[in-house]
Amino acid sequence: MSTLKRNEVPVQETWNLQDLFQTEEAYSAAIDALKVFVDGVAASLQGTITDVAGAVKAIETTEQIQQKMVPIGTYANLAVSVEQTSTENQMRSANFGALAASIATKLSFVTSDLLALDEAVLKEAQSLKPEYANYIDQLLVQKPHQLHPQAEKALAAFGATFNAPYGLYNTTKLVDMQFPNFEVDGQSYPMSYNLFEGDWELETDTKKRRAAFDAFSSKLLDYQHTTAKTYNTHIQIEKTDADLRGYESIFDSLLQSQRVDRSMYDRQIDLITSELAPHMRRYAKLVQKAQGLDNMTFADLKVSLDPTYEPTITIEESRKYMKDGLAIMGEDYANMLDRSFDERWIDFAQNAGKSTGAFCSSPYGVHPYILISWTSRMNEVFVLAHELGHAGHFYLANDHQNIFNARPSLYFIEAPSTMNEMLMANHLLKNSNDARFKRWVISTIISRTYYHNFVTHLLEAAYQRKVYEIIDAGGTVNAPKLNELKRDVLEEFWGDTVEINEGAELTWMRQPHYYMGLYPYTYSAGLTISTQVYRRISAGDDSAVADWVDVLKAGGTKTPVELAKMAGVDITTEEPLRDTIAFIGELITQLEELTAEIEGQKA
Repeated sequence: MSTLKRNEVPVQETWNLQDLFQTEEAYSAAIDALKVFVDGVAASLQGTITDVAGAVKAIETTEQIQQKMVPIGTYANLAVSVEQTSTENQMRSANFGALAASIATKLSFVTSDLLALDEAVLKEAQSLKPEYANYIDQLLVQKPHQLHPQAEKALAAFGATFNAPYGLYNTTKLVDMQFPNFEVDGQSYPMSYNLFEGDWELETDTKKRRAAFDAFSSKLLDYQHTTAKTYNTHIQIEKTDADLRGYESIFDSLLQSQRVDRSMYDRQIDLITSELAPHMRRYAKLVQKAQGLDNMTFADLKVSLDPTYEPTITIEESRKYMKDGLAIMGEDYANMLDRSFDERWIDFAQNAGKSTGAFCSSPYGVHPYILISWTSRMNEVFVLAHELGHAGHFYLANDHQNIFNARPSLYFIEAPSTMNEMLMANHLLKNSNDARFKRWVISTIISRTYYHNFVTHLLEAAYQRKVYEIIDAGGTVNAPKLNELKRDVLEEFWGDTVEINEGAELTWMRQPHYYMGLYPYTYSAGLTISTQVYRRISAGDDSAVADWVDVLKAGGTKTPVELAKMAGVDITTEEPLRDTIAFIGELITQLEELTAEIEGQKA
């Protein structure tokens, strides 16, 4: 469990960024070429966006610039994500941020001039170039909130500065925050962000797990005020932008790009908070009994239901699981899975300075990249399937849509990823008659798929909503207030079933999602959609998979409501969410029955 430096990990466990740029010189040359291109564009477009032809030319040019910027930005961001401690990576990422702000400043007039056109002109451009219809629709939504051209130019110039809080958060978390070893019964154990979240949080030895939680929380506590100040800066920037642009609230501002209304956002949080809690309290009690715990604490919530059963898996074995478990998605999807392993799209390595958790980056025109820190625990099968769900989504969307149309609303973004988790679970359950393995699979669906997406991220969303309500009212937040809000949310959900022990309130410090707008609630939104589609598939609906693949290919050409409808799900009502919550309850009942069966066999 020691933490290696980046240059000490096996190359085959790292991703291959040479598919973006073969050499550092090629990367630098692309930046130089982009600068020249942008300078030429800025000169040639100035004063020409006055009619349909000028509008189309401006949009075509914007598309070209985005296509050139994507690999440059991806290269810089992916390099720093696996080695935040590298000065070279830090500088490259910062320099790209400055470059992006400079380009946005030079070309800010393009959007201003487009929005200054009469709506009829833009509608005519849509008719002339249907492939740009979606882009123009988004422009028209933005039109009432567009500021004076000089104001837009000034804001664009501050782009890198406005994005600085997220960079500062990551630097604090992954560079400055160094964890000492912790001791249990005289034995010393290493600690890091990735070790805690990938191993110690799941440790079956209660004394070690709780000691690790205390040690981890103690170090978080040292940085709570800096992290809170960083976060408050970020949300104040969001609030100022919303006010300047005339939005009624920060929620309206952030939800606009998601193409959903406030009722869909609130429903997801309110229904789950109230109706899922009783089911999850049943699950917590089941874990407590299985683990033989006198009391159930927040530090125990992610431990396995069966403390003596912990399947392991190698990276190479995971490949077969992916191919077999996701085979239902078709041949093209299977080829993508093979390529992801053969061409090193996935960074499995565990090393110092690497970003925590897992993510998928999907640069248009190249191929997806996946970050994961492999622990050899069997639950990594679900994590990898999740990220390959993102990869498969954009592999198909990027292949069938232009760069403007490929990316769907954030509301929908987690549906393909969580769908893969459900398909993987279904495969594992179908191919085993072992009651203990079946219990492990269902327990993992609860603790990984639903707990992670429907509880962890949902409670983040409930907490985030409270924070934004304070900011919307003109207030600010600091560490004590954020701790109070987080503790209140946890205590409301878990009641007296789980002791929210000291340190639990600091979990707001652990998630980067708070720097990505109203992102946390979208995990449960996506999983609601994917659960309903999965139930169609598992019920034998022959058209369900084909419908789902069509949805993935559609990318961002439709709203979340329209995409869900394509898949046979009506998310304008409460029914899919209530049905999904009931499904979770059914899974927990299955766990209770399997546990009784296993205990009966022992007796």
